[in-house]
Amino acid sequence: MQVLAEAPRGWPCLVLDANRKPLSYWPLSTWPWQETIRNVFLERVDILSSYEEVVRSPSFEMQVPSVVALHAHAAKDPPVAFTRFNVWLRDGFRCVYCGREGVEALTFDHVIPRSQGGLTTWENIVAACSPCNLRKAARTPEQASMSLPTPPRQPTLQELWTQGKKFPPAYLHESWVDFLYWDVELEG
Repeated sequence: MQVLAEAPRGWPCLVLDANRKPLSYWPLSTWPWQETIRNVFLERVDILSSYEEVVRSPSFEMQVPSVVALHAHAAKDPPVAFTRFNVWLRDGFRCVYCGREGVEALTFDHVIPRSQGGLTTWENIVAACSPCNLRKAARTPEQASMSLPTPPRQPTLQELWTQGKKFPPAYLHESWVDFLYWDVELEG
């Protein structure tokens, strides 16, 4: 992971909860600079760090924030959205059948196939690589002689948050490092 001293392209801003922790690790909770400044004016956030870059209007000048914290705590454990990405995150971006890694190779697999009455729910969907999904076809893992290590289930927000910490982004800005919990080496 690269730690940048220069402002990243587009000036993204790290967004923290009122307790000074990221709202999410994967994807890392950031806002575009325009949304950040709007929330500064609406007095919804505190600026904790800024880039050297300045934005101007005819009557206003401000350094672009690089880290902000919400005034109010985000909702405590809202329901986790059922999305393809969240299924992959829950399963660690690897095929549950063979362990192959990488999002480019993953598909959405119904453990109990739809043709056998399986539903598209947390409890019936897993991440599977294309070859395993094709091999399993319209069969259950047992019918296809494939093992499913653990039954799928709906993760909590905390479980996805913890899982997301395992996948750091390609870069961080140096002003973000004190608020994140990855082992990083500052490049100078």
